[in-house]
Amino acid sequence: MRVLLVEDDPMIGEAVRDALKDASYAVDWVKDGITASTALIGQHYDLLLLDLGLPGQDGLDLLRTIRGNDNPVPLVIVTARDGVHDRIGGLDGGADDYVVKPFEMAELLARIRAVLRRKGGEASPVLSNGVVSLDPATRCAASADGEPMPLSNREFALLQALMIRPGAILSRGDLEDRVYGWGEEVESNAVEFLIHSLRKKLGSHAIKNVRGVGWMVIKPS
Repeated sequence: MRVLLVEDDPMIGEAVRDALKDASYAVDWVKDGITASTALIGQHYDLLLLDLGLPGQDGLDLLRTIRGNDNPVPLVIVTARDGVHDRIGGLDGGADDYVVKPFEMAELLARIRAVLRRKGGEASPVLSNGVVSLDPATRCAASADGEPMPLSNREFALLQALMIRPGAILSRGDLEDRVYGWGEEVESNAVEFLIHSLRKKLGSHAIKNVRGVGWMVIKPS
């Protein structure tokens, strides 16, 4: 899944970016609201992490612009502003959650997973279509009759992209967008290699190839 991180503090930004990458997210990090607005126009994101104290444009103003444009991207505010009126303003302005600095990285990752579940209409933390199940907390997957198998970061990112949209066909470009962030080199056969690896772990039936279009996992029956 692809995350846009909007954070002007270099130390916090680097720490959050690295933690997200370790958790299998593709991350684009920008440091001001104007650059964030441009990024949102040119790229689809599965989640936005937004600081409020940004140079040039306040984060709440950016939030209002995003929601005013009917952009439903899941959005978590991550800020040092801990006043009740700030939290109310952020949540009423359209944020899906509000995390106050300093925070534990494990809690931030758990809140991200919870927001993504709610936005996807999922109550269970485990994604399943009856053929394959995927646990975002442990990053393990299992076939219907198999034991949980640990996945690499990129295997997890690719399978998660398919599992959150069962029945939808994702192209090579769609999957690359979910697995790789800005500046990361993408080899020509990277997607095929990851799918081959996942099929070895979960069975050839786990991911369906739609010739000339892309890949999908079936909808739950």
